[in-house]
Amino acid sequence: MSRWRLGLIGVGAVLVAALVAGASQLPSVGAGGLLHPARRRVEAAAPPTCRDAAFTGDAVSLRGWQCRTTARRRGTMVYLHGVADNRSSATGIIERFGRQGFDVVAYDSRAHGESGGEVCTYGYFEKEDLHRVLDTVGGPIVLLGTSLGAAVAIQEAAHDPRVSAIVAVETFSDLRTVATERAPVFFTSGIIERAFALAEMRGHFRVDAVSPVEAAAGVLSPVLLIHGAADIDTRPEHSRRVLAALPGPKRLILVPGARHNESLRGDVWAEIERWLDEIIPGAD
Repeated sequence: MSRWRLGLIGVGAVLVAALVAGASQLPSVGAGGLLHPARRRVEAAAPPTCRDAAFTGDAVSLRGWQCRTTARRRGTMVYLHGVADNRSSATGIIERFGRQGFDVVAYDSRAHGESGGEVCTYGYFEKEDLHRVLDTVGGPIVLLGTSLGAAVAIQEAAHDPRVSAIVAVETFSDLRTVATERAPVFFTSGIIERAFALAEMRGHFRVDAVSPVEAAAGVLSPVLLIHGAADIDTRPEHSRRVLAALPGPKRLILVPGARHNESLRGDVWAEIERWLDEIIPGAD
């Protein structure tokens, strides 16, 4: 055999070995991506009506803001941000609902912002963190969560009668489904399953236990679901499945043309306010 052919075979063998080695690392990469979303540091100062606060979660320290209403008090709104976000996205909510009689609490979820914790578990531990935060506030309590935060709110409310109402924006129905839908196209089903197994081992939780759609069956408080009709990251079917599982008062707003993180626009905020006025009336 010629040296040229021998060299070509050698190059091919190296390429195959590299591909095999790369593929063997994909489950670990997938698990890491699931457990460790980008951590955005909080750069915004606390709004004028707020003070910096520390909350004790489930074996983790949480950093946040506690904000007082500038009107006659109606209750407390707890804002729960999405994945790879932090409490600074609550500034508009603090201003809007602070004028309407709500104290507002906003905190960085575990493994986000300035809070402790190394892994995100999408509600498995986060709902326990939220439970402890609710121990520090007065009612009536409204949970307003976006994406990850919406999923955490639903999972907590299934076991916490202190929750008076939930606004769940772009929730996922269960972690296994949404993570599979969001996986890169070159991730085979086998790679995805191995990634889940690694994430469970490293994060000390069960993927299938993270299921807002299962939790929804135990949520009796009113729930307003909001989802972008053009959301391709977390498809509207997720909110539809949660809606079908809810036994109590419920409503779904599908926002035309809105993609992920685009559904909270002016006309939708007006609908949220009207809905809350029915559940927690303000002063006459």
